[in-house]
Amino acid sequence: MVVNEIFYSLQGEGLLAGTPSVFIRLAGCPLQCKWCDTKYAWDANEGEELPVSEIVNRIVQWPSRYVVITGGEPMVNPQLPDLARALKERNKHITIETAGIKFVAGLACDLMSVSPKLSNSGQKIKTAPLRQQGSPRLRSGQAGQADPFSSIRQLIRRYPYQLKFVVDSPDDLPEIQQAVEQIGGVSAEKVMLMPQAKKRDELIAKSPMVAQLCKEAGYVFCQRLHILLYDGMKGK
Repeated sequence: MVVNEIFYSLQGEGLLAGTPSVFIRLAGCPLQCKWCDTKYAWDANEGEELPVSEIVNRIVQWPSRYVVITGGEPMVNPQLPDLARALKERNKHITIETAGIKFVAGLACDLMSVSPKLSNSGQKIKTAPLRQQGSPRLRSGQAGQADPFSSIRQLIRRYPYQLKFVVDSPDDLPEIQQAVEQIGGVSAEKVMLMPQAKKRDELIAKSPMVAQLCKEAGYVFCQRLHILLYDGMKGK
């Protein structure tokens, strides 16, 4: 599999923020969101081709048992199950960071960190209107609409999970609420809102706005510790 980079840092986002972790960034992403802060990993050939055994050999040099498989988009890599299995054999805690575009069964995964991409990413994701009181729930595929959250729904039913939404402005909140409604069965304490930011100044400027949205909606504020500490440096 092609590995863009392997590095040791602190987990910057989500329920495990602040935890020393080894990051394995796999190359290749079909989404290519406009605000992506790892565009250098979009190309599926941008990196070093390594066997799973070599990847495992490299990550054991660091003391943490926490490993994050990220990208790019790791779920599109056919060798992901092999990598996860080999890491679990070393007693590693495995987080997989994904946009939720594909469901893969039987993964060795302790935390599925799903970041659904909405319209602020430049992706053409459709959400149905929020259900009004007394009106029927819209079903997936109704009126010819494809279900953009089918894979996410399967992932959160099969794995421990968190949902992280990138917030660029207050206007994003209704769309996030629509997405949560459509996915269904989501615990509010596992829905996290994080400021869209590539640099520290932008993160600081947007954080109060996102914090207020979390208070309004009952969601969790998601820090982006790596940006706060390292100001967008690669490999951090």
